Order: sequence, then structure tokens, then C-alpha cells
Amino acid sequence: MKAPIIRRHSHSVNIGGVMVGGDAPIMVQSMTNTDTADVASSVAQIKALADAGSEVVRITVNNEESAAAVAPIVEKLAAQNCFVPIVGDFHYNGHRLLSDYPDMARALAKYRINPGNVGFGEKHDKQFAAMIEAALNYEKPVRIGVNWGSLDQALLARLMDENGALENPLAADLVAQKALVQSALESAQKAESIGLPANRILLSCKVSRVQDLIAIYRDLASKCEYPLHLGLTEAGMGSKGMVASAAALAVLLQEGIGDTIRISLTPAPNGDRTQEVQVAQELLQTMGLRAFNPLVTACPGCGRTTSTVFQELAQDIQAYIRVRMPQWSKQRVGVESMDVAVMGCIVNGPGESKHANIGISLPGTGESPVAPVFENGIKVATLRGADISDQFKQRLEAYVARTYHKKEIKNAS
Repeated sequence: MKAPIIRRHSHSVNIGGVMVGGDAPIMVQSMTNTDTADVASSVAQIKALADAGSEVVRITVNNEESAAAVAPIVEKLAAQNCFVPIVGDFHYNGHRLLSDYPDMARALAKYRINPGNVGFGEKHDKQFAAMIEAALNYEKPVRIGVNWGSLDQALLARLMDENGALENPLAADLVAQKALVQSALESAQKAESIGLPANRILLSCKVSRVQDLIAIYRDLASKCEYPLHLGLTEAGMGSKGMVASAAALAVLLQEGIGDTIRISLTPAPNGDRTQEVQVAQELLQTMGLRAFNPLVTACPGCGRTTSTVFQELAQDIQAYIRVRMPQWSKQRVGVESMDVAVMGCIVNGPGESKHANIGISLPGTGESPVAPVFENGIKVATLRGADISDQFKQRLEAYVARTYHKKEIKNAS
């Protein structure tokens, strides 16, 4: 049996009813790319992200128009029975917006503060303190999020000077890594000194390079018990963004580091923002850390599978499962952990199908035109004909109904 991943100890933080850290499951979050002041488009995208499985959604709050829109956004979401916690992302003027728009400050479930963009020079501490005091006043948690591209330059300069005076100075990149971690920890300590409890603080130190991220979070995790938010700050587009995010986050998650994640994909023009949620879920599920949707195992194809039948069936079944999951998950306990196999020939097909909860092995080139179906390792049927996909879907529905218990519906009283 595979040994479970042992997570590092961290405080447990309540974000609008969603628990992060401690023994809570690793949380998936995302961020809108709409103009927050456009209430209708922001509500639509937040709802889409929440429906896709984002457990927290972050929005930009960068001016008066966006600040004024936050409370109406939360109200309209509630009217659609969507209560996903909304996080406000503040830079430069957050102290003023939190003061001038109390409805916004109340409506948000969490504030994200970037210590590198909270103010400069002698204004820094005053404006940081104002944001922490708002969090205290409205009883909100705070993520102190340090970014490579907006690191506190005064802190970096000081550490560079100290490093330069050493007999064996570190490389500049290593000093910058150290500065990121120090900025996060010093800011958290400052927040605590103002009165914010440790169990209302989360940290992040996000960069865009995989090895830097791994090194930074290993260092940060060893020095604190705050919950940590993981993610490359600019992962990139398409497969590059997915691969880079998985490469970095998988290493850290395997070491027990990380309490909440975001896959910061650059969407294609007019692309689907919910893709980043799907990738985050699939990363956690393939690592065995959480279960969100049944996994479909499908072979890559080879010279034995010159027909496209198994490819089309795999795509069709995966799409069918995604469509059915909202209803299944409401009605059935544990269906999200189901494994489904759609295989393409006799070499690995029957074996992989036996390992799945339910699987089908399609005929390869030159093989008999039949498709055996296996349930829990036992052959239960052989499908034939042009409508194999529909036949398999019927067997899939029957398997779900027979295997996963109905959820109890509590009567309102």
C-alpha cells in the first residue's frame, strides 16, 4: 500500500467558512481576470470558477469603482446560491480603499496584502498597519503574498549590502530568495504585533521559476507554521504553464508543503478561465491528495490501435462523466473516487481495465471486433456493435447506482 503524504503542521485558518491548513484538505483557488467594476461579468466568471470547483476566488480591488462593486458582486452571487469566499487583492492603495469602502471590507472573506506594494519609505509601515487594522476590525484573515517581481526593494538592498560584506558572499539569486522569505516572515510578525492572531495569517512567496519556488518554499516551511499558498506567479500558457506548475507544486506537495494552491495559467484569447481549476484538481487527484472527479485512464495508442475508435470513446466517456458528476456528486457518496479505464488493444487493455473500478478494452487492429467490460477486476460483459459508447455509458450508470450509496437528504424543519 502506498504510504500517505505527511503534511507539515500549520495553523488552521477560516476563510469565509472554508478551512485552510491544519488537517483541512489542500484547497483549490483561482482568480478572475474580469474588470471587477463590471459586476455582471465578474459575477458570471466567479460563478463559473466556483461551479468548476474553485473553493476560493480572488478578485482585483485596485480602484474606487472596483471597491464599490465588491458588495453588489457578493450579493448577486448569493442570489444565485453561490457562496464561494471572495478574496480582495490589494496593491498600493488598499489601506485607503478598505477605509473608504466599509461594505467592501465586510463583504470580502480575506484580504491579500503584498508587502512590496503596500507603500514605500516611511509610508510603508503606516499603510501596512492600516490594512491589518481593517482585518482586525472586520475579523478577516490575511494572506501576506510576497512576489519576486514586486519585492520590497529596501529590504533587498539591505540584504545585498550585508551579503556583500561577507567573506564568501552568496549569489545574487540566493540573496533574493532569502529576501522573499524574510519579507513574508517579518510582515507576518509585524501583523501579529499589531494584534492579528497567527491563525488568521497565510503566507506565499511566489516566483516564476520552478527550482526557485521549490527552494524558497522549503526554506519558508522550515521557519513557520502559517498555512502556505503555492503557485508559480506566472506559469505561462498552455502545456508550458501546466507542466511548470505541476513540476514545482508536485515536489512541494510530496514533501507535505502547501495548504492551498493556484495554477496561474495565461488563458488563450477568449479562453476558458476554469481550466486552471481543472488542472489544480487533476494535480491533487493524480497525487492521491484529494478526489474531485472520476479519473479516466486511457492508453496513448500505437501501431496496434490505428483506429480512432478508442480515442473517440475515451473522449466521449470523459466528457460524459464531467456532465454527470454534478448530479452524481449530489446523490452518491464517494463517486468522485471512481477509476474508469478506456483501453485500445489486448496488450494492456484487459489488465488496465481489471485494475479500474469499471473498464472497457476495445479491439486493436486485426483483433476480434468485441470489447470486454470489467467491473472490480471481473469480466462482466462483452460489447459489440456500432453503439459501444452508449452501451458502456449504460453500464457506467448502472455501476454508479449499484456501487455508491445514496446521500441522505435531511428534511428541513
